Amino acid sequence: MLANAIVTGLIQIQKFTLLSTRAIANLFRRPRYIRDTFEQMDIIGVGSLTIILLTGFFTGAVLALQSAASLRSFGAVGLTGQLVAVSLVRELGPVLTALMLAGRIGSGIASELGSMVVTDQINAMRALGTDPTKKLVTPRMMATVTMCPLLTAICDFFGLIGGWLVSLYELKLRSSLYWSVAFDSITYDDLIGGLTKPLVFGFIVSMVGCYKGLETWGGTQGVGKSTTQAVVAASIMVIISDFFLNKLIIELTG
Repeated sequence: MLANAIVTGLIQIQKFTLLSTRAIANLFRRPRYIRDTFEQMDIIGVGSLTIILLTGFFTGAVLALQSAASLRSFGAVGLTGQLVAVSLVRELGPVLTALMLAGRIGSGIASELGSMVVTDQINAMRALGTDPTKKLVTPRMMATVTMCPLLTAICDFFGLIGGWLVSLYELKLRSSLYWSVAFDSITYDDLIGGLTKPLVFGFIVSMVGCYKGLETWGGTQGVGKSTTQAVVAASIMVIISDFFLNKLIIELTG
């Protein structure tokens, strides 16, 4: 049983790596399906805007609210802006944005491509001479990789607004103190790291969704199974990759 599980896992990794390699290689070959890419950017970016705004806003508000008691015991309530800003930019903004996209976009990609597989639309595309990877996978990968950093920046900004409102009305801090401390605490390395990780997370979310969708079998029941697996696998991979990316960023920036 263990040997079979290991072999199955290695085969899955090999197939995923091959699909990812082909999707990246398609960027340098014609046709590039630019219109499809922009359509996916609209679906991913504009379509996910509301959930990202709410996630960022209330995450920042909760950070400010929960940290107040601890900071007050040290007489450092004025540092609330620093805690919120650093936590969001370095860690929570990129990770929460990626997890939200895994739930919304990853599942959507898996269900869409899975439905095309079980209804033989993928085979029809191959029969007509169209590469499904180039037509379906590469535009979704590019759109997700492009929009994930932008959505992360929006999440960070509205998280700061949420923390500011809590600090203003609950902690009775001056707005000038909150914003000055928040912006002064964010370094150039924090911004680079906080906007680099979403590139990797976006790639993971899109490719896991595409892979699970194209590997669908078993009719409509298989579509539901692939959708669930895509969300779970993408979320786990985002959290695992976050650890190694943080380790790499710390090593590079000292």
